[in-house]
Parts: sequence; structure tokens; C-alpha cells
Amino acid sequence: MSKNRPESRAPPDIFYDQKEAQKYTSNSRMIDIQTEMSERAIELLNLPEDTPCMLLDVGCGSGLSGECLTEQGHIWIGMDISSAMLDVAREREVEGDVVLSDVGQGVSFRPGTFDGVISISALQWLCNADKKYHNPVKRLYKFFSTLYAAMKHGSRAVFQLYPESPQQLELITTQAIRSGFGGGVVVDFPNSTKAKKIFLCLFCGVASPTLPKALGTEEEATKNRQIKYVKEREQRGSGKRTKSIKKSRDWIIEKKERRKRQGKEVSINTKYTGRKRKPRF
Repeated sequence: MSKNRPESRAPPDIFYDQKEAQKYTSNSRMIDIQTEMSERAIELLNLPEDTPCMLLDVGCGSGLSGECLTEQGHIWIGMDISSAMLDVAREREVEGDVVLSDVGQGVSFRPGTFDGVISISALQWLCNADKKYHNPVKRLYKFFSTLYAAMKHGSRAVFQLYPESPQQLELITTQAIRSGFGGGVVVDFPNSTKAKKIFLCLFCGVASPTLPKALGTEEEATKNRQIKYVKEREQRGSGKRTKSIKKSRDWIIEKKERRKRQGKEVSINTKYTGRKRKPRF
């Protein structure tokens, strides 16, 4: 195992300490990459449009991927083994419920709870034997078998992962199929060193699933990055913001609208909504 990989340095609950959790959430490059992969994973889920879904985020970390789910109007629950990461998620006031859990011990939810599952850069950690009693084969099977039970018939689970080797990817896929899932691997931009991303796309209760199409060539990846850069530059030049400033009136109203779409009760908007209060002495 390469020493540059996070999985080779320490178990996830130790590696992602308070310092690493803060760095992970404040690094703009990491945020952009995480957001891009999360949006692609949600796209691969193929969820119904304009319908809030109940989703599970495995290895949710500080809630970056969960925010993408929230922005698309979905309700989500996040699981992670790092208490430091979950502390940052709560500090950031993410709208999903986050749970401290080692998914290698199984997913403890009622059968048929979730309309879909996503996971970003987390699944490969289950291939490690961080403790003497850890058996990667058994942990993977325990995770996938209990996850299968917690998902609705016909739903999907999409895992973005960084397998160390083809053998490790085969191990993961084999345990998923053994647990009842159908599906396989989708590789975006397979000929690109930087843009290549691997997704394990699994189907729950679908007899002969058809895998989604992967994104294409390195030239297409370069073109997409150039278009994204041009759009961001135009937005900066025009003074437009892609997101409202946190805690501002617009941000509060947008949050209320998302909660309304999710069927939650919210207070009505008034001229005092989002106002700045004077400090109390």
C-alpha cells in the first residue's frame, strides 16, 4: 500500500482528527473536488425529479456531500467513524442528521428506509485491517448485506472510491454482488490521469440492471474544466454570487424554502427575517 494514501497512515477515526477535519473543510480545492464528485454520484442515482428522497451518505465526513443533497431538495442521514469530522459538520449546521458509526459493523436502519445511497472517497477504508479482529472480507459483506436490507426495492447506491489495485476493487465488487446487489463499475474519463474517477454503481432488487454511461475522453474533461472556469470568471466579473452569504436574509429564505419542499414546518418570513441584532451587554 502506498504511504501517500490516507488509508496507509492511520485508521480513519485517528487520521481524521480535529486538525485534519478543519483542513479538509477549509481547503477550497478539496471542497471543489468533493462537490464535483458528489454531484456526479447524485446524477448516477437517477432520482425522480422534483421529489424529495430519503438518502444515506456513507462516510459523510464534515457534510460537504450532504450539502449537495440538501441543495437538490433531499433529506439525508450521514454516517461516519470520525467524531472530529462530525463535530465540524454540526458546527457548519448541515441539515442532515449525522451518526457516529463504523459501517464495517453494519448499517442499522429499518428495512426499506432509503431511496438511495451515496458515498464519496470512503469505501476503500473497509479493505484495511486496522484492528486484530478486523477481517476486510467479513466487514465488506456485513456492510453490503445490511445496506441492501435498508434500501428500497429498485433503488441505487453509488460509491466513488479510490481502490489501491484492481484486486481490491474486485474484492469490494464481489462482496457487494454476494450480498444481493446487481451492478458494476463506472469509470469516468478512463484515459485521463487527473480527471479519472471510479464509481461503483449498485442496484437493489433489479434483476438485469443497465449501468449508466461513463463520461468520456480527456479532451472532454479539459473542455468541461475550461467552460467551468469561464463561467466562474464571468460571474466574478458581473458581481454575481453562486451562493448566498451564510446567515444572510437570502440564505435564511432559501433554507426555509428547502425545508418547505421537504414537508417541514417553518416560520413565516417578515421584515425582521435575517436582521442583525444588537449585542447584549
